[in-house]
Amino acid sequence: MWSNYFLQKEDDGRVGAAALGGVGSKSGRQGVTLTVLGMGTEFWVELSQPKHSRNNQTCEMAHYGLWKLCVRTLWVSDIDPERESCGPAELPGESNCTYFKVYTSGENAVIFKKTTEKGLHIAGAMLALFSLFLMIMGSVCITMSLSKSVPFFLKPATICFIFSGILVFLSIIVFHQSVLALLASDHSFPLHHELSWSVACLGSAGAILIFGGLIFLLLSLPNNPLEKCFGQQSSSDA
Repeated sequence: MWSNYFLQKEDDGRVGAAALGGVGSKSGRQGVTLTVLGMGTEFWVELSQPKHSRNNQTCEMAHYGLWKLCVRTLWVSDIDPERESCGPAELPGESNCTYFKVYTSGENAVIFKKTTEKGLHIAGAMLALFSLFLMIMGSVCITMSLSKSVPFFLKPATICFIFSGILVFLSIIVFHQSVLALLASDHSFPLHHELSWSVACLGSAGAILIFGGLIFLLLSLPNNPLEKCFGQQSSSDA
């Protein structure tokens, strides 16, 4: 009877730990999805001219990400009367999109008489790509650990997910610094800037990845506290 009791207690702990492992794995997949979504879009930042800088009918704004720049011409009549700048980008209008040449010919882009800082722009992109690489490696480790029941792969998965989350935040910080450097390159032309929804996706991805990595860290400890916790809970319920 006692042997059955302890076996049941151990099984309950393993089931609880496996459930949390599933939560961590799901967090990792969500982080990868949000990161890919954010990295692939051109909605990291919006740059807006004053809405009456050209004429009373149209105004221009720009939005870009790591790879692509879009300049949009919007109708002033569609803009909120209380808004001083052109935008937002979701309004109907004409778009002219081009890819940054900084990765091919090394040319800086000029946006409304302001020049990008290619060093910071490239650094932000490289941090994002390296973060994505670590996410993929972490996902492979988790797949091996859960499908093949190999606990060894939990530790490298922990390192990959936590560091990828940190790199996501660093990529956002470096990108924002590149935007500030762009705005400071020419003070003769005022622009309003705001970070867009892609940055929100990346920030959420970074938090999710770090959370998932911490779960895998607990599961990889020699004396797993999660198994003990779930085992004690099961015994008290019994």
